[in-house]
Amino acid sequence: MDFGELYTKYQELKTRLEEEGLFLESHKKKIPMMPKVIGVLTSKTGSVIRDIINVSSRRNPNVYIRLFPVPVQGEGASQKIAEGIKFMNDKKLADVLILARGGGSLEDLWPFNEEIVARSIYESEIPIISAVGHETDFTIADFVADLRAPTPSAAAELAVPDIYEVKRKILNNQDRLKMSLVKKIQMMKLQYDKIKSSFVFKEPTRRVEENYLKIDNLIKQMENYISVKKEKSKTKYIELVSKLDGVSPLKTLTRGYAITEKDGKIIKSVNQLEKEDKISIKYIDGKKEAKIL
Repeated sequence: MDFGELYTKYQELKTRLEEEGLFLESHKKKIPMMPKVIGVLTSKTGSVIRDIINVSSRRNPNVYIRLFPVPVQGEGASQKIAEGIKFMNDKKLADVLILARGGGSLEDLWPFNEEIVARSIYESEIPIISAVGHETDFTIADFVADLRAPTPSAAAELAVPDIYEVKRKILNNQDRLKMSLVKKIQMMKLQYDKIKSSFVFKEPTRRVEENYLKIDNLIKQMENYISVKKEKSKTKYIELVSKLDGVSPLKTLTRGYAITEKDGKIIKSVNQLEKEDKISIKYIDGKKEAKIL
């Protein structure tokens, strides 16, 4: 198959898989921050695995590299790559996988343009970094992978954090935390000194005494109010008694008047009396019975 046929086949598969959603960012998994085991699928010989080991060891000697050797070109290579990805997932043998090979022609890189490899990458539960070919080479595997690296060495740098840089950041954060803690303690001490110097602490009973004075003043005000109210009520009472006394029937009797009653009712008009009616006449000093003639 010549270059033109390969390229046409590549474009057709790329378009179809993209329409199916295999390249979507929403499906891509995050690369773990501090992986313990890096799985590498590549040829067991050659510079690729050596570069990955060298870079990984330099950045973090504690990271374990687990190589799953696979053919990276030729007939049957795509099947072996897909089987390797599945095996690493089934056995949970790594925290992140690097799928790598060196540069080459479109035909050399073809196993990484096969649909079986693309779907195995898409279905992988372990995050996969694709590092196939040179920086300018793009394969179907690059589009499906969770992360693409321009070279195998770059893939190792993306997968393995620089432990010395991590330590430096931790130390910087420790220093910043210490400084923040010192400042916090200083501020708390200033607040404590301010509170300690307040009159509440220097004269703890002063507020109570002030409140006692307020209560005494309120009591006096209340007593004055009640006294004034009582005097006003007393004066009003005397006025009402005087008015009531002025219209009292007994008061009228003292002036020489008498009250005439018939059957217990006061007679106000002669028209209420008839001949032979028995009446009683009330004076200031007693009562007399009489009969109408």
